[in-house]
Amino acid sequence: MFFESLWLFIAYAFLGWVFETVVAAIRRQRFYNRGVINGPFCLIYGCGGLIITIFGADLHGAWLYIGSVIVATVVEWIAGHLIERWYHERWWDYSGLRLNLDGYVSLQTSLFWGALGFAAAEWGTDLLLALYRLLPSLLMRIFVLILAVALLLDALSTILVVSERTRHPERWEERDAKIASFTERLSRRIYRLVDTRIRRAYPYRVKVTREETNPAVFADGCGFYKIAMLFLIGAFLGDITETLYCRLTAGVWMSRSSVVWGPFSIVWGLAIAAVTALLYRYRKSSDSFLFLTGTFLGGAYEYVCSVFTELAFGTVFWDYSRLPFNLGGRINLLYCFFWGIAAVVWLKYLYPVFSGLIEKIPVRAGKALTWLLILFMAVNVTVSAMALSRYDQRGDGIGPDNAVEEWIDGRFDDGRMERIYPNAKKK
Repeated sequence: MFFESLWLFIAYAFLGWVFETVVAAIRRQRFYNRGVINGPFCLIYGCGGLIITIFGADLHGAWLYIGSVIVATVVEWIAGHLIERWYHERWWDYSGLRLNLDGYVSLQTSLFWGALGFAAAEWGTDLLLALYRLLPSLLMRIFVLILAVALLLDALSTILVVSERTRHPERWEERDAKIASFTERLSRRIYRLVDTRIRRAYPYRVKVTREETNPAVFADGCGFYKIAMLFLIGAFLGDITETLYCRLTAGVWMSRSSVVWGPFSIVWGLAIAAVTALLYRYRKSSDSFLFLTGTFLGGAYEYVCSVFTELAFGTVFWDYSRLPFNLGGRINLLYCFFWGIAAVVWLKYLYPVFSGLIEKIPVRAGKALTWLLILFMAVNVTVSAMALSRYDQRGDGIGPDNAVEEWIDGRFDDGRMERIYPNAKKK
């Protein structure tokens, strides 16, 4: 499954590069490498194709097309923001089209990408997997790993070279004046090649002004430390909110935690971190805009989380099949509206409060505290995944194989796991 998924990602990235390059060549009568990286790959197509293949497995017909449109829209919207964040430029702009969202996505392009995604999920994946199985398994795995490593190194080198120039122009100005060593000359040449290629491939890109931050203020703006702290705060508040909701609606106290240690909901933590990072620049927009965007992104996010947890743990943590207007039991219209309301409440009212409190923490203490909490949560998630795996294996009558699994069984027996995950059911 892993190697086949990796193969699909690479294959769709390559096919996307071919498509983009051919279209650019037809429009501009000249060959241009349209990838973000130097190799013949468009990563956005690889991500989109793989996500549609995996998360669209339950969908067919019109629902598959709608799901493809949603996935394509979310992937393109996020990719545009990531490129802006890394390069401080906009590489495409749909502002001239009607029904666009800040120029990053538009209805017309999303419908077209949805058609491509539908074709990929309906026919393309089967053809690519058939091609994968033509050669011996070991040979194909080695081939896929070589391609993956080359792609990863290419992506990392491209991002590091360009982001270094973008974030620290003063360092490059100094180097331009005193280039002496072979390494520095090579680095400068690599940058020029990458920068020239990107300029030719995306001639309509626009520089984006960076937000000024105060280094004397901890987590000023919307950087790594602010997002990390908000993830932890969101995980805690999300668990408390769901627990109280269950008490008010069902009359019972029920654990809603995603992990075995502490009241933390990873789904909510990631949602708070993602909505802040993606919608931070829109925090002063109208309530209706934030509501619709939150409804759309929240529904897509919850659907992805549902499929991922089922694939990763073989367990369904929530099921909305009994509620009206649901999609495969994974999401429903009412709860999507809740995501929209949560986006408005968070960005308009709660975020300013928590952001102000976070920024009052001393810089050194704040950084140390953030990394300690990240370490704790990483260990917490790892142990929780192991406990869920053993919980599933015990249900199949599989005993522990080593001392670690024996420790897991002793600390997290079936009774404790049922209290932590009362709604979890094996698929």
